[in-house]
Amino acid sequence: MADWKDQLPQAARTYIEGQRLDEVECIISDLPGIARGKAVPASKFAKQSYFHLPDSIFYQTITGDWGEAAGEDGFIERDMILRPDFTTASAAPWTGDWTLQVIHDAYDRDDNPIPFSPRNVLKRVVQLYHDKGWKPVVAPEMEFFLVAPNVDPAQGIKPMMGRSGRPAAARQAYSMTAVDEFGPVIDDIYDFAEHQGFEIDGITQEGGAGQLEINLRHGNPVKLADEVFYFKRLIREAALRHNCFATFMAKPIEDEPGSAMHIHHSIIDIETGQNIFSGPQGGETDAFYHFIAGLQNHLPAGLAVMAPYVNSYRRYVKDHAAPINLEWARDNRTTGIRVPLSGPEARRVENRIAGMDCNPYLGIALSLACGYLGLIQQERPRRQFYGDAYEGDGDIPQVMGNALDLFDEATALHEVLGPEFARVYGIVKRAEYEEFLQVISPWEREHLLMNV
Repeated sequence: MADWKDQLPQAARTYIEGQRLDEVECIISDLPGIARGKAVPASKFAKQSYFHLPDSIFYQTITGDWGEAAGEDGFIERDMILRPDFTTASAAPWTGDWTLQVIHDAYDRDDNPIPFSPRNVLKRVVQLYHDKGWKPVVAPEMEFFLVAPNVDPAQGIKPMMGRSGRPAAARQAYSMTAVDEFGPVIDDIYDFAEHQGFEIDGITQEGGAGQLEINLRHGNPVKLADEVFYFKRLIREAALRHNCFATFMAKPIEDEPGSAMHIHHSIIDIETGQNIFSGPQGGETDAFYHFIAGLQNHLPAGLAVMAPYVNSYRRYVKDHAAPINLEWARDNRTTGIRVPLSGPEARRVENRIAGMDCNPYLGIALSLACGYLGLIQQERPRRQFYGDAYEGDGDIPQVMGNALDLFDEATALHEVLGPEFARVYGIVKRAEYEEFLQVISPWEREHLLMNV
């Protein structure tokens, strides 16, 4: 690996140019999307082509406990072989020395991709599209809150203190003044992103107190998932520099909107380079409607992936900027599936269901998997919706337990995502849900202790 630096992206080469590289962080996403791995001296990294981690990192719940997901052989903790993808090499500009991060891919001892590694799950789905002669293109939107430091979980989360010395205010969507309140944090986000070679399409104030949205340029699904994975860490580090927390919880503050990861999709014909959602005369194609139908028909069964925690379901509330059903419409943000205004070449379908708390690899993989099933099975969507979709009935699970039941039964989705992934994911998430059910909430103590 003597020439490994020659394989780095330009931004990474620029970052370390003329500097002594101290450390390389070898990382991989676990099921929740947490970066796991090892930090190694740069001199040692140059001498190794892979390293090992136990596969048990994919059996852990968000609390650090273990789901019984190891299978028939029991809890052996086999070593995985992790190999670097040098195209993902990126600066870690918040560290005290010159450090690079490199995302790794996970393989077993027979060189097969580990099926429950989230990045491998997304690669599997993208390959299914390629096998059909299609190239999926996505553009994620990331919503998050900047909040006051919260070191006591018993206390509610509060908005951060802005530059003016006043707490961030709600209901200030698209306000430039509100964006200015977070100017120092946003400046660091831009600086870190530039060092890492990421192109931000824009930052806006959303409707919640201290809630921001970052839009990313459209592109390859795996590359965009890598960027969201990196961005979560980047944003957290920028916030910590200014005595606030960045949170990607789906619903961190009572009576405020939740945070979504809206996913825009289009599909390109590899041979012609044309968007398959648009015909020769610019009209909408059968494929366009099949993809929408796939989202409508299969997202309920996949919601446990896009809404992976009990908190996720608090976001799906009427009139709080989150969908409650899977109606589709053109330029209508009350529906779960939206077709934005665009010309024929840019025609795309927006999935507004996914929460920002989902693993970006798995959220994008699930969304593409639903659309893929619609395309392959040539499904037809419901009629286009007109009006306010919040006035209609909900048609997505409202609690984690119901969502897990639907996911466990979704054999068609399992085949696209990978049956072994579906098995492990279902077991781990069921363990998390059962652990949550053991917790007694303040609401229960307040209203039930002396009244029932």
